[in-house]
Amino acid sequence: MEILKKAQFGEEIGMKDLTEEEVTRIRNIIDKEYKVEGDLRRNVTMNIKRLMDIVPIVVCAIVGGLPVHGQRTHTNARTRKGPKKTVGARAKK
Repeated sequence: MEILKKAQFGEEIGMKDLTEEEVTRIRNIIDKEYKVEGDLRRNVTMNIKRLMDIVPIVVCAIVGGLPVHGQRTHTNARTRKGPKKTVGARAKK
């Protein structure tokens, strides 16, 4: 909706109703004002590299798949850590 307002279109317009010129105008607005795909990926990797220089503990948590912002990990971290891995259970003979 925000992009349509900047491109000065009505909110009820559909993609099939747009001309090639209008599509180009929307594409230019997106390229100028928003970060898209490659830029976002590059930004995320640069942020992680920056954190590696500043706070090595955070990087260990990111690599290990643990919560990053100081949350408790003994319990209540299942979403970040993934499903439980059973340890020490053997089949009976």
